[in-house]
Amino acid sequence: MKLVIIKWILAVYLVLTFIACKNQEKVGTKFESTFKTTGYVSFQALRNGFVLANSTGMATLIVDENDSKGVHLVAGHLQNDIELVTGNKPAMQGVNFSPVKNAIIIGTIGESRLINELIAKGKINVDDVKGCWEVSLLQVVDKPFDGIERALVIAGSDKRGTIFGMFDLSAQMGVSPWYWWADVPVIKREMITIKPGRYNLGEPRIKYRGIFINDEEPALGNWVRNTFGGFNAGFYAQVYELILRMKGNFLWPAMWGKAHADDDPINPVLAHEYGIVISYTHHEPMMRAHVEWSRYGSGPWDYTRNKEKLDEFWRQGVERNLGFESFVTIGMRGDGDEPMSNDRNIELLTDIVENQRRIIENVTRKPAAETPQVWALYKEVQEYYDMGMRVPDDIMLLYCEDNWGNVRRVPGDDERARLGGLGLYYHFDYVGGPRSYKWLNTNPLPKIWEQHRLALDYGIDRKWVVNVGDIKPMEFPIQFYLDMAWDPDRFNASNLVDWSLAWAKQQFGEKYAGEIADFMNRYGKINGRRKPEMVDWRTFSVNNYREFERIARDYNQLASEAYKINDLLGDEYKSAYYQLVLYPIAASANLYNLYHATARNHFYAKQGRALTNAMADSVAYYFRKDSILDAHYHFGIANGKWNHMMSQTRIGYTYWNQPPLNRIPPVERTEIYPDSVPGLYVEEAENEYTAGSQGLPVFDSFNRQEYFVELFNKGSLPFSYQVSSDKDWVKVSSVSGQVDDQKRIYVSLDWARVPEGNPDAQVTVIASDSEFNIPVKAWKPSARELAGIRGHVESNGYISIESSSYSRLKKTDDITWLVIPDIGRTLDGVVAQPYTAPTKQPGTSASIEYDVHLKTAGEVKVYAYFSPTLNFLKNSDGLKYGIGFNDETPQLINVHENDGPRFHDMIVGNKINIKVSTHTISESGNHTLRYYYSSPGLVLQKLVIDTGGLKRTYLGPEESAAVR
Repeated sequence: MKLVIIKWILAVYLVLTFIACKNQEKVGTKFESTFKTTGYVSFQALRNGFVLANSTGMATLIVDENDSKGVHLVAGHLQNDIELVTGNKPAMQGVNFSPVKNAIIIGTIGESRLINELIAKGKINVDDVKGCWEVSLLQVVDKPFDGIERALVIAGSDKRGTIFGMFDLSAQMGVSPWYWWADVPVIKREMITIKPGRYNLGEPRIKYRGIFINDEEPALGNWVRNTFGGFNAGFYAQVYELILRMKGNFLWPAMWGKAHADDDPINPVLAHEYGIVISYTHHEPMMRAHVEWSRYGSGPWDYTRNKEKLDEFWRQGVERNLGFESFVTIGMRGDGDEPMSNDRNIELLTDIVENQRRIIENVTRKPAAETPQVWALYKEVQEYYDMGMRVPDDIMLLYCEDNWGNVRRVPGDDERARLGGLGLYYHFDYVGGPRSYKWLNTNPLPKIWEQHRLALDYGIDRKWVVNVGDIKPMEFPIQFYLDMAWDPDRFNASNLVDWSLAWAKQQFGEKYAGEIADFMNRYGKINGRRKPEMVDWRTFSVNNYREFERIARDYNQLASEAYKINDLLGDEYKSAYYQLVLYPIAASANLYNLYHATARNHFYAKQGRALTNAMADSVAYYFRKDSILDAHYHFGIANGKWNHMMSQTRIGYTYWNQPPLNRIPPVERTEIYPDSVPGLYVEEAENEYTAGSQGLPVFDSFNRQEYFVELFNKGSLPFSYQVSSDKDWVKVSSVSGQVDDQKRIYVSLDWARVPEGNPDAQVTVIASDSEFNIPVKAWKPSARELAGIRGHVESNGYISIESSSYSRLKKTDDITWLVIPDIGRTLDGVVAQPYTAPTKQPGTSASIEYDVHLKTAGEVKVYAYFSPTLNFLKNSDGLKYGIGFNDETPQLINVHENDGPRFHDMIVGNKINIKVSTHTISESGNHTLRYYYSSPGLVLQKLVIDTGGLKRTYLGPEESAAVR
């Protein structure tokens, strides 16, 4: 009976503690965690403020000698941080401190005698801190002890709470988490003052938050060996500190031929001291690295043939890890991160898990449930789970996305009730099909936010871990990821740009933060359209809608703006700016220039242009420039500190994995005639213009287009030209001149003078002895016709509409619509809310309406562009939407109808899932295209109506003009 009462009292206490921790009032700015731009720190004198440092001295750090080793380690970092800011290093004392005017008293509740005495004396109240997970309290206290006039108390609910409090203070003083990893400068301050008051930094929403160092060869591996001599405690100390500065607490260590605990026995000891929870990856069970089997194992990695040796191997891993805070990975995959067998042997895997838990119990001499364990539902293992395999309730289920940032599966109610909780494994970097991507950040923040919001809404909230490859150059998304993991509810679809701004301010100060934040968002968006490793000269259209030209121009414009800010920044920022901003943008822009030049080379070669050879030379130039940019990263900044870090190959992929060396794209060369040989190209044509070829695309008074014709030379001698039109309302950018190699002449219309209706004209180009007559067609409705037109207007056989350019949103009591800015390849995305909404029949639920004006009647096709969201719902044959014109019965379209490996590779590689429906339009004029909700989670990016003129491109045509 007494035991029951004790358990009941304990349960009540835990519930009350949980409520207190969750209801605590957090302090700071909108984005507090790792980069508070304002808050409790000031660099000016404040009335009643606590003076941490000024011209007359600084506060002494006081830490109980008996507090945890990690607290002392980080107190040393805080001591160094204060020196970075002020130029002076504060003294540090223990419990038998000498009298001081001002002190920073640091300690963990229950472990620090100093903190315990302050609580007992009523100097600080920890009712909303004690017993919580990783909570920090900062409070200015008058006369905390005899001999101390004033103090800033940093008290943690546990070791990491204390550590996070110290690092939060460092961040507020201006020390970026990337001060060492990206050489972000620390601004010197003469005075540091703490605003009087009490500051509770809150409890994290995601309990375990961390990174996975992976795919670390050749870049990180060579850098580590060059810098530290190996993956030893010198290297990992920097990693642990970085994680903690961003309020993370979890690490999957490097694993390509690396063994965290075996490479240096100090590695796990130091991790435990710092408070970093170590686990091994989804295919490294029982705290043994994969490479350790090749070092120490005997026989095959096959449980059916080598059970005794494997059990002993795993037992040693658990023994070695005794006393360390960790998560034991259970289960088994095949050797080398492959499936264990071709058949789905659930019975064998179930037996393996049972035996592993027996090993854990025998080694720890405690029930297995008391040792944190995780089972990763990675690749084929999720199939085992879906087929009915289960593990004990105390084991965490780690859900995994598809390696490309798309959640594969979400839990049901029974899974959300699991004692072990639920986690998510995510990727910023990956080695595997359809293409390895390891070079640069290709993860737009809106995409990261959207998929984690989906996961969170389904209860995946115990652990988030992300594969970050080499750490660099993923600095930007890593910090976003860990900051979101701390408190995801602070983030919404509309304030992600605010986070980017705060990040830019933290790294580079206020002056140019707006521009830099914009650069990072634009760079992420462009690289998020397609991994750089998957781009080549065939990716974008070189002739339709100026697609490749526009994309290359946009990247070059971004690079130009980034270089201008580089010239304006102080020298102290140049190294950090090159690493975090300029190199990723400039190198990516150069890559696009390389492939654009290659595409033009092949396109020009078909027409025999003399410029073909110049484009081949340009390809060689951009290929050389790529290595020059790398060399500056390796040797031109930070005194060569980052040598090897950008050595990942990215040019010349021929299959899924990386080439051993960058390889220049293939080019063509043409024989140039010794005299002048004119040729003509008309915009959007497939080839050279000849008599009877199609003319310029149709002009209309809504889009007011400007098209071009290109005069080009097939010879080595220049020729003269003249351009004229038979109608005075046709304008040309050049009426005469000389062509050496190529001349682009733009054609536009003077709309004030264009006759109403569908007038025709002709542009005549005379070049040397050649004459080219190019048809011009226009559409200008009368004032009466114009008054009756509404919506997006058809032009040249299509209408293109961005999803957020809707005419009306139709909501229901249980379903609303959310616009996610910039999640699309071209603009925004629209998704139904909540993510947990039930499936419904289209026509009975919410819808989005798009007014359109069609010039063409008959059969039309509607292409719906979706983010590559997977079929994450349990027991679903695919996510669906409804589509239809006007009041027609909507068609129900399954976006996963052709689901399978090839389908998956296509949609993740293209970063889009395009579905098509066919409709019959009875008459031209105004119509309403209706998109209907049916399944949750679908992010609609774009709609394109093809009335017969749509041309092939990667992104689809730019948005059509609209009449509102």
